[in-house]
Amino acid sequence: MGQVLGKVAVEDEKPKQPEGPSYPDYMLDSNAVTYDKATWRYGGPPDYTVTRQMWANEKRGRHGAKSLETLVENLVKNWEIEASHKMDVSQWRTVDPEKYTFSINGGPPQDAEHMLKVGTYSAVIAPNKYYGANSTFDESHKTFRDMMPNFAWEVLEVYSGPPVAAFKWRHWGWMKGDYVGKNEDGSTVTIKAHRGILDIQGVTVAKLNDKLQVTSLETWFDPTDMFRQMRPSDETMTTKRMECPLGYKADM
Repeated sequence: MGQVLGKVAVEDEKPKQPEGPSYPDYMLDSNAVTYDKATWRYGGPPDYTVTRQMWANEKRGRHGAKSLETLVENLVKNWEIEASHKMDVSQWRTVDPEKYTFSINGGPPQDAEHMLKVGTYSAVIAPNKYYGANSTFDESHKTFRDMMPNFAWEVLEVYSGPPVAAFKWRHWGWMKGDYVGKNEDGSTVTIKAHRGILDIQGVTVAKLNDKLQVTSLETWFDPTDMFRQMRPSDETMTTKRMECPLGYKADM
């Protein structure tokens, strides 16, 4: 009996293993913020079930559950949900609302309210002959959703960890519908669907605070690459110019 008690006593005295670092839920679950009570743009949180399944089937990375790549990937996916669907910036949990800024290709940093106003697509795509900043938030999202119902995103490689996380990413989908959008002149551009993949890549540097909230996002990528992959040509693309107040029209 004494030996048994002694054994128990020794086991009780073993030092406990230190716990690993704790992470916010939005770094552990790619859909964490969809469970929040919030002012949602369309009345409720988005359902990314099909997109997440596409990501699982077609992703290139095979990162561990708590790898740095997965933690960063989940953070950005939850940030995208909040930026696209939460109407009140104070409810964005992935960012520090007092400090957060977003910039593209070395351009001027913009705050969260700017993205809420112009939409996530107009915030990252410079005006060009296929797309312009004159689309509303809902118009731009409809343009890309109708063309590409699911747009998956993954982290390919992380170059440095918090508080400054630099990483390479991939964003892809299938062109199942025609692209119909307004260009920089306000003209309507239509590009016929080829039903092939659209695959773009870029690099982002995310600065995080001690709560692992984003204070700034700086992204570099070629925003026209996606349009080139749509294969616009005289056979596949039409441009309908804006109507003149006097009634004149011109098509190309």
